[in-house]
Amino acid sequence: MIELKGISKSFKVAKRNAGLGNAFKALFNREYEVVKALENISFTINDGEMVGYIGPNGAGKSTSIKIMCGVLTPDSGECIINGRTPWKNRIAHVREIGVVFGQRSQLWWDVPVIDSFELIRDMYKINEKLFKTNLDELSQLLDLSELLKTPARNLSLGQRMRCEIAASLLHNPKTLFLDEPTIGLDAVSKIAVRKFIKKLNTEHGTTVILTTHDMQDIEALTNRILLIGKGKILLNGGLDELKKHASERKTLVIKYSGKVPNICAGMSLIEASEGQVVISLDPSLLQVSDAIAYFAAQTELLDVSVSDISTEEMVASLYKEYSI
Repeated sequence: MIELKGISKSFKVAKRNAGLGNAFKALFNREYEVVKALENISFTINDGEMVGYIGPNGAGKSTSIKIMCGVLTPDSGECIINGRTPWKNRIAHVREIGVVFGQRSQLWWDVPVIDSFELIRDMYKINEKLFKTNLDELSQLLDLSELLKTPARNLSLGQRMRCEIAASLLHNPKTLFLDEPTIGLDAVSKIAVRKFIKKLNTEHGTTVILTTHDMQDIEALTNRILLIGKGKILLNGGLDELKKHASERKTLVIKYSGKVPNICAGMSLIEASEGQVVISLDPSLLQVSDAIAYFAAQTELLDVSVSDISTEEMVASLYKEYSI
């Protein structure tokens, strides 16, 4: 279980104006600004949960992830993961977590990937039998067999990300932190990685904390979302619940033949093209069935589809609501 209570973290950042004169003055009289990265955040993640941790750049996601990994020590508050305080019991803690940062690598650049894996084996003191079992399984599921002999510098971004995920799982972690795990992956690779993460969670009960700007990852993998902004937890709830919070509106795609249909109260036009209109509908003002009947009375309907607000629209709406 992951439990954060009242975690706060500030950084002291040096500031100066541009120019050589100001740079010289800063040598003797440096000005600082205190930036609050996290402000009294609290949440709980149960064992085996897959949670999306979202927010704009600079919201405090990376800082809180680093605290949960034991890399940073907070100014105040309590963090308990699997019964331990990460920054106080770091060696024991890191044996039970896996971390993938999309913008940072744990693979050695100039050596074949398998050499990096074997070094990780020695660092975590993984016994040979378990290492071979995990390596074989990960190689098969992530299609790594042809990549293991290749130096990391010769891998594409997508290939490297698959190797990074495998490297973080060689020691069977209880908790997996994923920061932009599908960055740079093509559509086929993204689907494969998502299926793998789901399988890992289902079969091994691994707790997954997913930080990403790709809302398709969030929708495909998580059932609960933590929204952070300006260093504070703003929302904590299920994906469907947050969609409902963000908007009750429905989207109707109407394909027709004949006269262009008009819209009425309760509707707003999103897009119009020849033979198709996309309408945003407020069900509190006009029921979906009544809207379809309204269009059917005006023109010949060829196809009608109805959908809720998309995850991207939901997140954009939440960012706007909380001014983040």
